[in-house]
Amino acid sequence: MTVHFIGAGPGAPDLITVRGRDLVARCPVCLYAGSLVPRDILAYCPPGARIVDTAALSLEVLAEEFERAFAAGHDVARLHSGDLSVWSAMGEQLRLLRERGIPYTITPGVPAFAAAAAALGRELTLPEVGQSLILTRTSGRASSMPPRETLPAFAATGATLAIHLSIHALARVVAELTPHYGAECPVAIVYRASWPDERVIKATLGTIEAEAARSPMERTALILVGPVLGSEDFRPSALYDADYARRFRTPGWRGGPE
Repeated sequence: MTVHFIGAGPGAPDLITVRGRDLVARCPVCLYAGSLVPRDILAYCPPGARIVDTAALSLEVLAEEFERAFAAGHDVARLHSGDLSVWSAMGEQLRLLRERGIPYTITPGVPAFAAAAAALGRELTLPEVGQSLILTRTSGRASSMPPRETLPAFAATGATLAIHLSIHALARVVAELTPHYGAECPVAIVYRASWPDERVIKATLGTIEAEAARSPMERTALILVGPVLGSEDFRPSALYDADYARRFRTPGWRGGPE
């Protein structure tokens, strides 16, 4: 018996990985975070599977579900939204399983920031404009931020910011970032990236609050900030420069059939 933690992706049911889909299809038990994982993904579950929405469960009750499956020798598909490496609350579950000697695996998923970038039609790293992406959030009821992990500290780097779980604090985000990026810095809010009701708002730090007020949203929205969102005159990457020598190409080679 094994508990398979699976990143279900940002929303669209076909953005789960092939490995994740196949694991769901062969597990007789599926525990899924119903507040964020679309029910369409449950169509991959085998007939007769025990399917449990964990959105309202405490960690203690979740432990009972794991123990029940362990006693019965049933593999478990444990579905979380996006990718499991960030803000998934997987850490305490893994600790619980280790304490009980229950084996587990982890299958990564498509993260929300990647789906948001696709919705915007943007690369989040551009030559000489921005080469770093910082994933962060503001403090919330479920978890406070470490003292040194602040928006102004991250903004001081000038990197692209992907600010999760913070749409409720948009005014604060704007106030703390504007001194570093300037009021004209491009901003985008992507609501429920890859879901059927996906919405995208493009603005600047100076205008984003007014734009967002016209289309209120909550919870599942990602805020992206940085010059890369509006840059069109960036230098092309040397990767495709004909005069750039690298392992698979000699200087002057321009591609095409030999």
